[in-house]
Amino acid sequence: MAMVSLQTETDRAAQAAAPAGHAKDPLAGMNVLTAEGQEPSQKGIQITEKALKRIRIAMAKESVSPEQGGLRVGIQGGGCSGLSYNIRFDTQPRERDRVYAFGAGIATVGDATNGAPVRIFVDPKSFIYLHGMVLDFEETLMRQGFNFINPNSTKSCGCGSSFTA
Repeated sequence: MAMVSLQTETDRAAQAAAPAGHAKDPLAGMNVLTAEGQEPSQKGIQITEKALKRIRIAMAKESVSPEQGGLRVGIQGGGCSGLSYNIRFDTQPRERDRVYAFGAGIATVGDATNGAPVRIFVDPKSFIYLHGMVLDFEETLMRQGFNFINPNSTKSCGCGSSFTA
């Protein structure tokens, strides 16, 4: 059985530019946003513009206020590889959460918030496994959903929702 792989010109150019024997950069061609008050070199959480757009759309659909609520990103035990990602909306951060704000003043298509920042809440236990992670949104013919680009992951399952650290 033959397999077909679709590649864009950007994918082909990135592969051609990569030195032999080196893995392709998973963030190549993405516009990654750093949280307000955070330096790009700090090991916090980052998101892409595609993720920012999708979070805003989902928050509006779920009637979550960007001023008070946000997206809770965490990990929990379970899944194929031992740990699995967990995302949901929350009305406010908890006392010990790390709170990251993204996209203040950056308008996205379909944005009803007029560029209000999106907040991401991470509990202390989850932060151990998520620091340095980039949250992206992938939309292809085969799959649509959030993609966790996590440097702390040593192994992940085929579905991409569970990992081993």
